[in-house]
Amino acid sequence: MMNLNEIELQNLRHIIGAHETASAKMNDYAQRCNDQQIKQYFQQSAQSAQQTKQQLMSFLQG
Repeated sequence: MMNLNEIELQNLRHIIGAHETASAKMNDYAQRCNDQQIKQYFQQSAQSAQQTKQQLMSFLQG
């Protein structure tokens, strides 16, 4: 893990949580959507948020 101070670690955890929440919301919106283009937009947004979360988590793992 990188040498993060406590404030940086708390901020990183907060940002990771926000991306997890965004991903979950976008997936929910996609499931409720009838318009295929909008559904695809929400699915892509959810995937992007999940990928960003994984990238941020890599800072905690190594």
